[in-house]
Amino acid sequence: MTGYDVLAEVYEWLISDAKLPPAEFAASFDDVLDLLPSNAHVLDCSCGTGQLAVGLAGRGMQVVATDASKAMVRRTRELSEEFGASVRAVRANWEELPDHFQDNTFDMVFCVGNSLHHAAGATGRGAALESMSRLLRPGGRLVLTSRTWELVRARGSRLEISDRLVRRNGRDAVVVYRWEIAPHWEEEHHIEIAIAQVGATGLVLVRSELLSCWPYRYEELEVELHRAGLQTELSTFDLEAENYMVVASKV
Repeated sequence: MTGYDVLAEVYEWLISDAKLPPAEFAASFDDVLDLLPSNAHVLDCSCGTGQLAVGLAGRGMQVVATDASKAMVRRTRELSEEFGASVRAVRANWEELPDHFQDNTFDMVFCVGNSLHHAAGATGRGAALESMSRLLRPGGRLVLTSRTWELVRARGSRLEISDRLVRRNGRDAVVVYRWEIAPHWEEEHHIEIAIAQVGATGLVLVRSELLSCWPYRYEELEVELHRAGLQTELSTFDLEAENYMVVASKV
């Protein structure tokens, strides 16, 4: 996985208003959380700045949060302290997870926020899914969200500039995405994300990061989940929807 150490400092501008409060972020997964006991052991293995992990801890769950970015892990710890939440935050990429946790440890593993495309191709995705599967207890579930890459690739390389200011921490910013779509699915693609903050005096401060990604078709993901010992229970995949969620259980 690449990047996010720069974007970690301004990541809240990329989180929707509805999911910025930790409790609301967790509530967006109510349907799958209802399958768990209140004291479940849960791993958020692409935790970002910690909204989901802190929200889950607020429900009494035993939560571990990991991310490949040291800055993201630091911000998760800061958010946990702010809310008085008990979250263990560890810097680890997906392949390193079995080095930190025993097999069959967690009732549920979250890999959300459109994170899996940062794994390097089919080999990287397979290794990531295998690591997540190992950590799940038999019958435990992986909850994964993804962009609909079929749509992303169909739109081609482009520049997307948000049509409104986003206000966070008393500052307004414009969010910009620059997509570099490679000719073939299996090739490395790039997304550059920029947060242009507008100061009170009119000065603009820009933070940006160029991220590598490897897109995948939905049917490829299904095959890779199966190879990792996971069976799809629920999928919201729709070729015309921007994002989807998959819930898969460990066989």
